[in-house]
Order: sequence, then structure tokens, then C-alpha cells
Amino acid sequence: MRASDRAYGTLLEEIQSGRLAPGAVLGEVEQAARLGVSRTPLREAIGRLNADGLVAQVSPRVTVVTDIDRGDIRELFEVRRALEETAARLAAERGDRSVFSDLADELGAVNLDADAGREAYGVLIARFDAALDIAVANDYLTAALRTIRTHLVRVRRLSRENATRLAASVTEHRLIASAIAAGDSDLAAHATHVHLHNALTNILASLPEGHS
Repeated sequence: MRASDRAYGTLLEEIQSGRLAPGAVLGEVEQAARLGVSRTPLREAIGRLNADGLVAQVSPRVTVVTDIDRGDIRELFEVRRALEETAARLAAERGDRSVFSDLADELGAVNLDADAGREAYGVLIARFDAALDIAVANDYLTAALRTIRTHLVRVRRLSRENATRLAASVTEHRLIASAIAAGDSDLAAHATHVHLHNALTNILASLPEGHS
């Protein structure tokens, strides 16, 4: 793995997990030493994070982790709706229906009562996203979706876990998968719209008090 890729991966994980909180300063000299890389690969890594919108440069040698507020979340979901509704529609038209039929069956068997079941659901959703990307067969669309998903990790960390919402999310994803499996592009797009509306409503309602 290239040094710049390693530095990018480490910084990305630290930002998404909150270990590098909004406003944290990424000094070039300090970060290069901490990550065990030279300044050139560090600059490349920070440049990628800047392009992702996760950091902002405040001086030639100092970069800070960006914040994410309610307005950012709403804007993120505006783009997410456009991308994911289109992706669901295209997947229903182009995708392997058996793949999504199997995913729908697995979603129907999800058990959220135990930690292992919730973890398994997270893995299943990652597989769902990967299958969607393959079905869409559009590199530009999937690249845009990857950027959105990068930010969603931070958004989900801000919101409190809600068992009722999690169970509803399973049902919503199952409907999307079933619609794609049936080749029903209108239902797939509509089910995605409803899912994202509910997800946004829950996230905004669950943000900690004082979070702008």
C-alpha cells in the first residue's frame, strides 16, 4: 500500500470515528511524524480528504477537520435522494434480480434482538450497497455514492441509536430489494425515497441538544 493511501485511510477512519473531532488541527509536521510518512504523501492524503469535504485548509501548512451541522445533513440528503433513487431505479432495470431476491430474503430473516444480529445487519447493508453499485453499472454514479457514504458514517455517529427506527429500516430495505428483484423501477425509487425521508427525520430528531 502506498504511503499516501495508508495516511488517507488512517485519517479517514479517525475523522469518521470522531477521534479527530470537528475543528481538530492537522498540522503537517505533526501528522507526518505521527503517521510515519513524509510530507509529500501526507499532502496527497490531506488533498483527498479536502476533496471529500472532510477537512478544510486554513493556512498553507494547517488543515482542520470540518464540522457537520443540521444544514449540512439536509444538503447531504438532498444529494443522497437524487443519487440513491436513481440508483434503485437503474438497478431494477439492469440488475441481476436473483441477487436482490436473495438479499430480500436475508433482510426478512434479520434478528435485531442481539448485538450479533445488529452487526450482521450492518454487514448485510454493506453487501446491499455493493450489489446496487454493480447493478447500476455507472462509474460516475457509484463514485458519487461513495462520497456520500463517506459522510454518512459521520452523520450516523452523531445520531442516537433507535431500536424502532432500526427495525423500520430493515423493512424499508427489504421493500427496496424486493422491488428491484421484481424489476419494478417506480416502486424501487419510491421505496428509496420513503426510506431516506424517514432516515433524515430520525437523524435530525436524535441529534444531541445544542447541535446546530
